[in-house]
Amino acid sequence: MTIRMASRRRAAAVAATGASLALILTACADTDDGGGDGGGGGEAAAYEIDCAAYDEFGDLEGKTVSVYTTIVEPEAETQTASYEPFEECTGVTIDYEASREMEAQIATRVQAGNPPDIAILPQPGLLQSLVRDYDAVLPAPEQVEANVDEGWAPEWKEYGTVDGTFYAAPLGSNVKSFVWYSPSMFEEAGYEVPETWDELLDLTATIAESNEGATRPWCAGVESGDASGWPGTDWIEDVVLRTAGPDVYDQWYSHEIPFNDPQIVDAWDAAGEILKNPDYVNGGLGGVDSIATSTWTDAGYPILDGNCWMHRAANFYATQWPEGTEVAPDGDVYAFYLPAETTDERPTLVAGEFIGAFTDRPEVQAFQTYLSSADWANAKAAATPSGGWVSANKGLDPELLATDFDKLSAEILADEATVARFDASDLMPASVGTDTFWNGIIEWFASDKSSEDVTTTIENSWPKN
Repeated sequence: MTIRMASRRRAAAVAATGASLALILTACADTDDGGGDGGGGGEAAAYEIDCAAYDEFGDLEGKTVSVYTTIVEPEAETQTASYEPFEECTGVTIDYEASREMEAQIATRVQAGNPPDIAILPQPGLLQSLVRDYDAVLPAPEQVEANVDEGWAPEWKEYGTVDGTFYAAPLGSNVKSFVWYSPSMFEEAGYEVPETWDELLDLTATIAESNEGATRPWCAGVESGDASGWPGTDWIEDVVLRTAGPDVYDQWYSHEIPFNDPQIVDAWDAAGEILKNPDYVNGGLGGVDSIATSTWTDAGYPILDGNCWMHRAANFYATQWPEGTEVAPDGDVYAFYLPAETTDERPTLVAGEFIGAFTDRPEVQAFQTYLSSADWANAKAAATPSGGWVSANKGLDPELLATDFDKLSAEILADEATVARFDASDLMPASVGTDTFWNGIIEWFASDKSSEDVTTTIENSWPKN
């Protein structure tokens, strides 16, 4: 799926109000009694940014910046809406192109001499490949680096750095360690949200036994076009964090231990206790092999029909539920933290996008500067009335987030007690993280390959240099 659009301009009054790049909201998100759990939220009617911050880039009226991304509908609408303050302020038009196949196509476009001005890169590993293999991404301008130094924790800047050079500012941030469920189904059945990994396994077994095959405890899907497999890598990464621990996780993605280290194989097998058990999956969608062909966007929908009970997916899955679905503790669906082995632990899988530029025209640098600022983060929050988006930018005002679930995600990102680790497949070389790892997940389900066989194949694909 590919969509292309030019960002719409909102007829808002824009004025230079000071020397700092500060977003002033003249109408904030109108949430439901302080919570907004109903997913309705509100939309900022108008907001202003300090246009003086862009004076150094010269006259930008009538210029166009092209953006290539994997952020498709429905989030594409809020993404382009978040560009409107910049467009109004500078006169620049953003030409937005989104495709689920962007990861696979961006290198082809670079080689063909047809790169976008800016790509929103979903993996640091992809950034590393574009820098090392193609020398394609330009170092970030000083204004962008200053924004990141001010607004982000050092590790986020490090994810956008390759061989000591800072290339790409972080954009949005995701919390991936969530399990979606139906609060009403749990209440009617008398089930409690599990707080440890063993409690999660016990609940899974209880649901399977109590329903005698009528429904399944879990539903899952990893089909995503050219990017098929990635939702399954999230499962594995979360389980590695819980069974092997953060230190082993770090050694794994950096290849200090082999991909098929026994601790990693054990983690695959632990995930397989759920995902490869025909009594546990794939509610409303088919057998174990159907996980390979079920689209990740729709894989949680059987919860709404009562055909499955749980679906592990990131915070951004909130944007994938059908229109009218209420995301709330007492709504149609909600999510709980994927538990660790003990309640004292809180390992959390996180991810996010990064802004890579392939041209250095003034209008491109100006847009990079905007995207790296707290202003953009707050504009994005204000433009996302249904929720499903957060950022680890320190300048994000959590009160602008539309739902209590988004605020919970932001809380986890900001909590010093959270042991966060970035998505491992995103940190691995692209030939592994977005190739053999993704494909290995598909083979694990579709062909019932063993954890040992799949991880050994992936290990053998690791670049030798």
